[in-house]
Order: sequence, then C-alpha cells, then structure tokens
Amino acid sequence: MKALLLIAHGSRRPQSNQEVIDLAAILEKRADHDFDIVVPAFLELADTLIPDGVESCAKTGATEITVLPYFLNSGKHVTRDIPEVITAIKPQYPDITIRVTEHIGASPVMLDLILQTAANK
Repeated sequence: MKALLLIAHGSRRPQSNQEVIDLAAILEKRADHDFDIVVPAFLELADTLIPDGVESCAKTGATEITVLPYFLNSGKHVTRDIPEVITAIKPQYPDITIRVTEHIGASPVMLDLILQTAANK
C-alpha cells in the first residue's frame, strides 16, 4: 500500500491547518493518482506532527510512504528539518520504504500554475 504524507509547516491559525487537512482529503478521493491514502502532517505548531503522520500511514498498512513537503521554497525546513525528522524515525519502520520528494515549489508545473493563476480575473 502506498501513502502520500503531505507535510505543511503548521500554523497557530486553525483555519490554515484545516486547509491542509481538507487538501489531503480531496487528494485522497481523486482516482487519478498512485496513492492509496493521503495523510496530512505538520512540522510544528499543529496537531499531527510528522512522526504522527508516519505512524498513521504505518497503522493503515502502508509499505511505501512518499513524503511531500508542501512548501514553496527550499528554506531550512525543507533542506534540513524535514529530512532530519524522517531520518530519525526511519529506523522505527524498517519494513516501510520512506522517501522525501522535492518540495512543491520545485515542481516544473509550478511555472504554469503561477501564470494560469495570475491570468485568471
């Protein structure tokens, strides 16, 4: 079973965290992707931190977890903090393949998204 762990920063503003939770639910319902489950988690400031998200994926039966940093830029959270958390918890799940992808801002489709969004009135 393949899981997508969608990692956002986390906010003191509950509505911001809820947006990520809602996004994960919408992504999970889409049939045109390669993941059986999509789980939201946060780096800090919100419930369901990264280790909790990995645990949730494991309890659901995931054998592969793709960690997607839902960040626009490659700041310290993307380049250091998230990889460090994942490296620290990997030994707890020796039977699960866990990999971290590029952050969302590095996606080549981001250019088109920016231009399409700017062009909409």
